[in-house]
Amino acid sequence: MSASIATGAVKSAPTVRRSGQKVRTLPFVAPAVLILLVWMIVPLAMTLYFSAMRYNLLNPVVEFAGIGNYQYLLEDPSLWTSMWNTLVLVGSVLVITVVAGTLLAVLFDQDFPGRGVARLFAIAPFFVMPTVSALIWKNLLMHPINGIFGWFSRLFGFQPVDWFAEYPMTAVIMIVSWQWIPFALLILLTAIQSLDNEQKEAARMDGAGPISMFFFIILPHLGRAISVVVMIETIFLLTVFAEIFVTTSGGPGLATTNLAFLIYVRALLEYDVGGASAGGVIAIILANIVAFFVVRTVARNLEA
Repeated sequence: MSASIATGAVKSAPTVRRSGQKVRTLPFVAPAVLILLVWMIVPLAMTLYFSAMRYNLLNPVVEFAGIGNYQYLLEDPSLWTSMWNTLVLVGSVLVITVVAGTLLAVLFDQDFPGRGVARLFAIAPFFVMPTVSALIWKNLLMHPINGIFGWFSRLFGFQPVDWFAEYPMTAVIMIVSWQWIPFALLILLTAIQSLDNEQKEAARMDGAGPISMFFFIILPHLGRAISVVVMIETIFLLTVFAEIFVTTSGGPGLATTNLAFLIYVRALLEYDVGGASAGGVIAIILANIVAFFVVRTVARNLEA
């Protein structure tokens, strides 16, 4: 009986009853679904094909390599360095954005003069293009001679810091975090505003202070929102490229080379299409592994 019900549901899916008439929705949905499938499958198929070929743009000869590109890439220390840098970048930015976003959300939930303007300035970095924000930090803030940080260092008698030479990964983490803190702020502030005011008043009447209310009322309420922030940011942070390209170009050495930038170097600087495609396949596998665990964690929090 359940099988017949399921079969009936599948057969009736492309039709919708409206005003006593059946309207077939399949002809309207099929083109969009077909375009999405082509959009995803064709690049993936081409990446898999070129990853199995020994194909360099400087060499017109294309040969079958099998797993040779993967073997060469897995034996290359730069791959493991770039993977470690990717994990450091993603993990650091997640911690900074979640902590700063939570504190700012609690702050902007309070009523104070100029709150609307302050919210606008806090959210503004999210709408700045990554290339522009990287240029701002590189030339206006972190430049050891002309930057604001260098000016403050000299003002207090300290030696200016050349961030992109001495602390390159820290500099990239600061830039990317500055871009993503507003996103976390928006999501978490919306979640805080959905908290029942009666619950807050009851806690105050019971003698709960601001710290107790934060840890025992506000923070548990933000659990689901924090999970959503972590999931969405992780997906995008795995592909950070513009900030690294504009500021450090992956250097010094491999200090800021993540997986996305390594693929760029193999494809467009070394012209190794086969090796870059193999790196892309490895990146897809790693991204799906990370997404699997992140989605499972988010699903558990949403069900709780």
